[in-house]
Amino acid sequence: MSFQQIFLTAGSAMTAQTVRLNTISSNLANADSVSGNKEDVFKPLKPIFATLYNNINNGSADTIQSAQVVVADVVATESLTQKRHEPGNPLANAEGYVFYSGIDVVGEMADMMSASRSFEMNVEVLSNAKSMQQSLISVLEV
Repeated sequence: MSFQQIFLTAGSAMTAQTVRLNTISSNLANADSVSGNKEDVFKPLKPIFATLYNNINNGSADTIQSAQVVVADVVATESLTQKRHEPGNPLANAEGYVFYSGIDVVGEMADMMSASRSFEMNVEVLSNAKSMQQSLISVLEV
């Protein structure tokens, strides 16, 4: 695998983790959102990732395969909407119920830590590839 392919793979993974972190942030910001209608309540967002494989023919019979992470879509999930009886709430419907998004804040925080760690690992991959590339250049200069 060439350095360019390493940079492409790690960079695409970092972009995917950035989208993941953005959706988590949006979910956390709307965790306590409330609505008088079940259809209007905030629905948590989840990114859908896919792997794009690239076959590269290097002029010989062998083909080199590289991979790239792509964000296929960001979908709103039908969560466990919580229905609460709060007749004093100005957003309550005619029966006195309001609907909360049902976002699991602890689960979102754990997902955020995982996404941050994945991003950091890809930064390390890029750093190591850069270091190897610089070492190779210094060896060729001698």
